[in-house]
Parts: sequence; structure tokens; C-alpha cells
Amino acid sequence: MKRINATQIFQLEPERVLLDVRTPAEYAQGHVPGAQNLPLFSDEERAEVGTLYKQASPERAFLRGLDIAGAKMSWYVKQAMKLAPEKKVAVHCWRGGQRSGSLATLLSFAKFDVQVLEGGYKAYRAHVLEHFSLRKSRFVVLGGKTGSGKTEVLKALTSLGEQVIDLEGLANHKGSAFGALGEEPQPRVEQFENDLFAELEKIDHQRRIWVENESRTIGRVSIPAGFFEQYKIAPLVVLEVPFEERIRHLAVVYATFPKDEIIESLLKITKRMGGNNVKDALEAFEAGRVEDATAIALNYYDKTYAHSTGQGNFSQTVRLEVEKMDALAIAKQLVELANKHTF
Repeated sequence: MKRINATQIFQLEPERVLLDVRTPAEYAQGHVPGAQNLPLFSDEERAEVGTLYKQASPERAFLRGLDIAGAKMSWYVKQAMKLAPEKKVAVHCWRGGQRSGSLATLLSFAKFDVQVLEGGYKAYRAHVLEHFSLRKSRFVVLGGKTGSGKTEVLKALTSLGEQVIDLEGLANHKGSAFGALGEEPQPRVEQFENDLFAELEKIDHQRRIWVENESRTIGRVSIPAGFFEQYKIAPLVVLEVPFEERIRHLAVVYATFPKDEIIESLLKITKRMGGNNVKDALEAFEAGRVEDATAIALNYYDKTYAHSTGQGNFSQTVRLEVEKMDALAIAKQLVELANKHTF
């Protein structure tokens, strides 16, 4: 049985399956991307053992744990075989203690090739949070007012072979009051950090990395401080897209969402946008004048844009005038611009 550290967890062979033996609730709070949950205890069983440990004695808690796990030994092996047909696994719990050690021993007896994460998930999390600050990257930040098509442009940059970190994609949120429309539920903050770190592990940090200009929070998740501080001092490229072009773009994008969800999102910003503005926007939207409603909302977001951009101390700011929303054409211009300025 081999013990590995948190760095090596990112270097596992493709056929080796990472098994997280913590409870389903612990796993849901945050886990290593790609890890499979094979819980030694259910949430209720874990609570029972923990209560015995605190209120009775460690010995009684240990014996009760044996009773629970002993009755499920066959199930553990069968589940592990389903999850890892090649019988090559890496196992971890919270601290790399009894839970992972017990299952690792059992699977070794069942002829699995087993590795155990030293320090468990706790060590992995410490590694992740530390390296957000330690790793230095060549970020280029893409900015622009709401409706500038930044998400589409980032996708186009990817198609051109550029490196992109899609923060809104990882957060399942577009960053505004309307940001949850059409998205899956947001991950918890801890999982968002894990997923972001996994993306950073895949790319070459000697090459430039495009990232959208965001505030510290995207919906209900927060960008890790070390990462946020780094890209907020990078070069900023601002897309200057005409107001009418942005209206047309947003009207097309949001026309695909359910009407009641759009209204609900608009009502969320009544206090900030102003009751009369929201009323006018709702009346226009209900009357089918989507572009008029969009224009009212866009005026509000344009006023807040300066504040969000001001959250950075960018090394330099370059502007790109855009006449028409053509994501691929804009992406090609951005590559030329970045090469010219040696970003």
C-alpha cells in the first residue's frame, strides 16, 4: 500500500480511481474533482459514532464503528469493483486516518492496487488554498459593459487555441441579478475553489490565460483571494460595444428564458434600480417590447460598471472598439492585440 501526498493526487494514472470515503454530506460540501464517493459511514452513522466518542468513550465509538463497517465489508468491495474495474484506486478520508486506512486495508486484501492520500482531504484543501497565492500566472483580463458578449468571445478564444478560465461557467452563474437564468444550481464555495484549481492544473502558466473581469463574488460563490488578487493586477482589455448592439445581443440571449423567471430576476433589483425604472421595464416586457425593457435594465448596469472595473489595479488598460457582435472576429482581434502588447 503506497502513500501519496496532495501534489500527487493530480498525477494519478487515468485508470486509477480516487475514492472519497467520507460521508455523502462531507462529499457534497466539497470534494476533489473526479473523486467518487464510497462512504464508509452514512451521515446518520457518522453522527452516531461521533456522539459516542464525545459522550461515552473513544473505545465505544471505535467498537460501534466496527459493527457498522463490518456488516458492509462485502458491499464496499463490490462497489469499489463497480467504480474501479481495473482495481486501481487511491483512497482518502478527512485527515487520512482510520476511515481511509480501514477501507484501504480491506481493498488490499481484495487484490486492489491501493494508494492512500497522506493527510486526507484536509491536506488537499490546504494545498489548493496555498497555491492560489503561490502560483504565478500570465493573466489577461477581458472587460466590457454588460451585453458585450464576453462569454461568447472567451469561447471563441478557446477555439483559436488560447487558454481560458471561464469563471462564470465554473460558478454556474453569469454574475448579475439575471445570472442564474438557464444555469444549473451553483456549487458550494469550497467546490467552486476545487473546480477552479483543477482547471488551473490543466494549463500552461507560462502562456497567457484569458479570464473575464468579475467582482469578487459571482452569485453565491467567491473567487479565492490569491487568485483574485493576481488577475486584478494583470492587463485589462475592454470591449467597447455600442449600446444598441448590446441591447440586441441581450434581447436574443434572454428571449430563450421563461418569462416568469426574467420578471423574478428583475424584481430582485428593484431597490437598486429604482421602483419606477423596474415598473417601466416590466410594462415594456409584458407588452412584448423586449428591447425597450432591456435598454432600461442596461442603463442601470452601465452605471454600476465603473464600480466593478474599479475593483482592480490593472497594470495597463487597452480598449478595443467593436462595431458588430461577431465573437470569432473579436477573438481574432484580441489575439492580435495581445500579441502586439506582448501580454
